[in-house]
Amino acid sequence: MRANYKTVQIYGESEFVIQKSRFLSFVKRVETEQDAMDFIQEIKKDHHTATHNCSAYIIGEHDQIQKANDDGEPSGTAGVPILEVLKKQQLKDTVIVVTRYFGGIKLGGGGLIRAYGKAASEGIAATGVVERKLHALTKVTIDYTWLGKVENEVRQSVYPLKEIVYEEDVELFLYVPVEDDITFTEWIMELTNGQVIVTQVCHEFLEFAI
Repeated sequence: MRANYKTVQIYGESEFVIQKSRFLSFVKRVETEQDAMDFIQEIKKDHHTATHNCSAYIIGEHDQIQKANDDGEPSGTAGVPILEVLKKQQLKDTVIVVTRYFGGIKLGGGGLIRAYGKAASEGIAATGVVERKLHALTKVTIDYTWLGKVENEVRQSVYPLKEIVYEEDVELFLYVPVEDDITFTEWIMELTNGQVIVTQVCHEFLEFAI
């Protein structure tokens, strides 16, 4: 399972005009190549009167799926600049479609590259970027006599508290970054003089805006 990586928020869009051409950017987080292809087709259907619907996406833990499409623009002037923005920002599992409504003034190869790159960047900025960090949902089981001290320390720590369950003993469920597993265990053991049971329940991603 991958650890930490950057991607976009669920969905976003932006628009700007250059030399009377409208450039609309549509950005979405996707999990599979089919998701990306479906999204591209959806935008093409919604904007079937547009001059071009250019796209690019990167998918996979190791960016193993990378595709770019110029959709009628001169080769290398649309899809590739969009893809390069995704790569430069190190975004994973992201698809971008830039829709162009031609305004009657040609931009030239260099102008197109800059325009599509700008459209991709602005679309990403409008959508927002997050870092997804892998955490272990960890159960801390203690005697009720430790509850006040442990809850207070946990709430002031860097470990997000999910919930507290009151059973025969007290169970605190909190998120621990996978790379902090040993550090956390040592900390909670020291805090309770070793009178604690630490159990990893599962692994989940938490998202943090960048």
